[in-house]
Amino acid sequence: MKNFSCTSCGHKIYFENALCLTCSHALGFDAGELSLIAMAADAGDSALYHRVGTGQSKIGLEGQVRYCANASYGVCNWLTPAHDASRFCPACDLNRTIPNLSEPGSLAAWRDLEHAKKRLVYSLLRFGLPLDSGTTGSGRLTFDFARNTTIGHLDGVISIDIMEADAVERERQRLLFGEPYRSLLGHLRHESGHFFWKVLVEDAGRHDNFRAIFGDERQDYSLALDRHHGMGPPHDWQARHVSAYASSHPWEDWAETWAHYLHMVDALDTAEAEGMEPRANAISFGATWPFQRNDIYRDETFDALMTRWVPLTIAMNSMSRSLGHHDFYPFVITDASTHKLAFVHTVIREGRRG
Repeated sequence: MKNFSCTSCGHKIYFENALCLTCSHALGFDAGELSLIAMAADAGDSALYHRVGTGQSKIGLEGQVRYCANASYGVCNWLTPAHDASRFCPACDLNRTIPNLSEPGSLAAWRDLEHAKKRLVYSLLRFGLPLDSGTTGSGRLTFDFARNTTIGHLDGVISIDIMEADAVERERQRLLFGEPYRSLLGHLRHESGHFFWKVLVEDAGRHDNFRAIFGDERQDYSLALDRHHGMGPPHDWQARHVSAYASSHPWEDWAETWAHYLHMVDALDTAEAEGMEPRANAISFGATWPFQRNDIYRDETFDALMTRWVPLTIAMNSMSRSLGHHDFYPFVITDASTHKLAFVHTVIREGRRG
């Protein structure tokens, strides 16, 4: 996630902010510009705003705008045009089911889920990936957030149990399944991988290339998951997969690798924005910060990503240990996993919108 500056006063602001604490202007996220903008309320209607400061919108938000309808619940700071009849932003418009807000704890859970989902949608927009497959099989990427539902993906619909927003329950599940890492954003990235397998592999006719790297996805999926949960992963799974669960079936291998790639890109983008990532190559040549920046979502080569990623993970783990915690990044990327990550990198670059 890159940093943002208030378009009114220039001070640093953050993705989830709805108010600049320096100049007190309202802030809203313009999905076309992929940036936060400062706004002032219109005198005639306090629900309508106009942008102040620099910058122009790419989706017709130059005039009056309004917050997404879900802003009234404190779960969204994205914008819609004033004339938009739906009044939902591009991210909230993907929701099919939201939690029952009359139940205790549902609103807080939904807020956490929306924050994670919007980071996912932001990344997908940065990549230039379509949120609609354009086919009858998967259709549009859609979200169901409900209590006591099964986490998964089916025909474009990602279902998340809102209990995953509870830190205690999430830790219990992490220990139950023996996972080194479990988060809301990780769930959403993983499940979005199943949607984009349909878009970027199946619909694009990349079956042969996929099977050469991940294996044949035509093997029985239910039997493969039953075998994994009953017998556990193979003893040598770490040599070929980014996680134990990735060894259960080629579809899960793809989804875990997809999520891992999104983790990498977003973390590197954040590290660069925060000035935390003095690149090894630049240091060796005596360069000083800041180094030349590429759009990591669209322009960086895969080899450059990996060259930057490994030193950053070592630094993160060292910092975590210095603070008395376990490794922040509990993964080992082998040559086989690197090959799979490179495949994800390639299909994203080739499958993005013009």
